[in-house]
Amino acid sequence: MKQLIFSALMMIAFSVAAQAPAKEAPKPEPMKAASKPEASKAASATPRKGPRRWNEDARHCLEKPTNTEIIKCAEEYL
Repeated sequence: MKQLIFSALMMIAFSVAAQAPAKEAPKPEPMKAASKPEASKAASATPRKGPRRWNEDARHCLEKPTNTEIIKCAEEYL
């Protein structure tokens, strides 16, 4: 009997909690610089020079001193 009453109270509590209004999520700020997406689209739209080298080894790029140099070197193999 106690279990029945407990489960009924829990069901009521869960239904009340589910109907409670949720807090509004903060709205994301609009992008301030509209040129950034266009610049990335223009960079990705450039045609590749030569055949793709995805099956070649690009581990030598890891010997570059900075992350940007590593990324530029490795992009040739994508």
